Amino acid sequence: MDYFECRYEGYGIGGAAVMVDCLTDNKTRTVADVRHAFSKYGGNMGTDGCVAFQFKHCGYMVFAPGTDEDALMEAALEAGADDVVTDEDGSIEVITGPYEFTAIKEALEAKGFKPEMGEVTMKPENETELTGDDAVRMQKLLDALEDLDDVQEVYTSAVLDEE
Repeated sequence: MDYFECRYEGYGIGGAAVMVDCLTDNKTRTVADVRHAFSKYGGNMGTDGCVAFQFKHCGYMVFAPGTDEDALMEAALEAGADDVVTDEDGSIEVITGPYEFTAIKEALEAKGFKPEMGEVTMKPENETELTGDDAVRMQKLLDALEDLDDVQEVYTSAVLDEE
């Protein structure tokens, strides 16, 4: 049995970009499942490339609030990180190239910096904030896509307000 990697793109609630990476032995079934999830939950499946340009393939690590920002920034940039960003809540994000992620993560861990979360991902260049009913509807769409058997990853530009 042959398996194929495929990516489907579209828009969710409020025009939020959605990218769905799949691994399937039947592209016809998978595209129908993904299209059905989009349409059932208020999204629209788009054409290839319609949202991919809105994402950056990169390594992404998050360090807890209270981490020594200056020391982490120095260590991350010395290790070859692309960017270091401090969030409003005090957590610190380190952005790397996708292929440098592991080496940079190991270099930071060797200096005592352990990320709370780290992965190679598709990071949205811009975010779409959704609140209230829109956030609930978008979460239902994302859950429906993630629940499909052939779906490996779902990336979105949506930021859902938990209120």
